[in-house]
Amino acid sequence: MSLTLVGKKLGMTRLFEDNGISRAVTVISLFELTVCGFRTVEKNGYNAILLGYEEVEEKKLTKPQAGFFKKNNLPLFKNLFEVRLDDVSSFEIGQKVSFDELSNVQKVNVVGKSIGKGFAGAMKRHNFGGLRASHGVSISHRSHGSTGACQDPGKVFKNKKMAGHLGDAQVTVKNLAVARFDKDRGLLFLVGAVPGAKQSNIKIQY
Repeated sequence: MSLTLVGKKLGMTRLFEDNGISRAVTVISLFELTVCGFRTVEKNGYNAILLGYEEVEEKKLTKPQAGFFKKNNLPLFKNLFEVRLDDVSSFEIGQKVSFDELSNVQKVNVVGKSIGKGFAGAMKRHNFGGLRASHGVSISHRSHGSTGACQDPGKVFKNKKMAGHLGDAQVTVKNLAVARFDKDRGLLFLVGAVPGAKQSNIKIQY
């Protein structure tokens, strides 16, 4: 598996190419990632590195969490996540993850949590057409219509598309083009929209 970076979604803007064409891009501020630990085949059954980001005060961590960082002489991090790799021998605890490879990357996958919409109807949630606007339909113009049959099968099948909770779920968008990478400021510009609200954390895989 390739390496994963984490960034904060700052919002969207436009970039102009040399020929005058403008492209809508999402701006992502990359976090500095620190190697905090390892998972090995001998001990855990797989190889992975444990990465931390966003330093935090000790009072905001539990004692076991703070003890883990102190034991390894590391800063206190708010977030930890694993990245599975075939070989972890080239990493060591306390090492900073480099962004240099992004200069040569053309497309990335982005993982984020979509904006929560609460309880939504079938038209908004599943793009249903709704019922007719006239000719006898009263009150229920935006309802989802029939959900099953009468005696046969006499039930509503599982996974039937109906009204319910929408958003606030992990979403992966693949093959987003990299429009620009500002290494000095740690900013990544991706063509198009990225899942998640402004200031939300997202993962970039390449």
